[in-house]
Amino acid sequence: MRILVVSDTHGDLERFDRVLSKLEKESPVDMIVHCGDCYEDALNIRMSCGIPVAAVKGNCDHEFSETGFLLLATEAGDFLVTHGHMENVGQDLQRLYYKALENDCIGALFGHTHRGVFTEIDGVYLMNPGSLSRPRDGSGGSFGIIETDDDQVCGKIYRYKEFTEGQAAGPSGGLRPKSGRLRRLLNDSDRL
Repeated sequence: MRILVVSDTHGDLERFDRVLSKLEKESPVDMIVHCGDCYEDALNIRMSCGIPVAAVKGNCDHEFSETGFLLLATEAGDFLVTHGHMENVGQDLQRLYYKALENDCIGALFGHTHRGVFTEIDGVYLMNPGSLSRPRDGSGGSFGIIETDDDQVCGKIYRYKEFTEGQAAGPSGGLRPKSGRLRRLLNDSDRL
């Protein structure tokens, strides 16, 4: 499964439309995940593009949900999708990491900070695609691609300017095998 991950579009879908148009021509995606702010943008994307869209509400969405997250099933395992403000991702990723573990997820997709990052902590993949319209990391805007198959996860953050000026969004970051979730769960059993 090939997933386009975006967040924090805040009503500005111009760059998103350019990214999706290029992806459709060069390397189509199977799904789009919008990690909140603004949920209405995700609804507009869903109506206009014909690709399945999974979305959560963020702190700038007037009526954000009580749970604030959803579970996205992939061939490699489930991903937790959240905006991140309720997990305090602006400070660190520890609460997000444990929330992914507690929900038996292999990873988490989140936003809120407007800063792109893809990392792995003890076998749990964490991706914040940054923001295409309001970046706070000097990137000029970014988005993420996650690719999964039966036992591997691959992910990469793409900078908008580099991508639109020629960089293809093919497989990247190296395929990584899933690692021992059961071992980690037992080691962290005091969290249960």
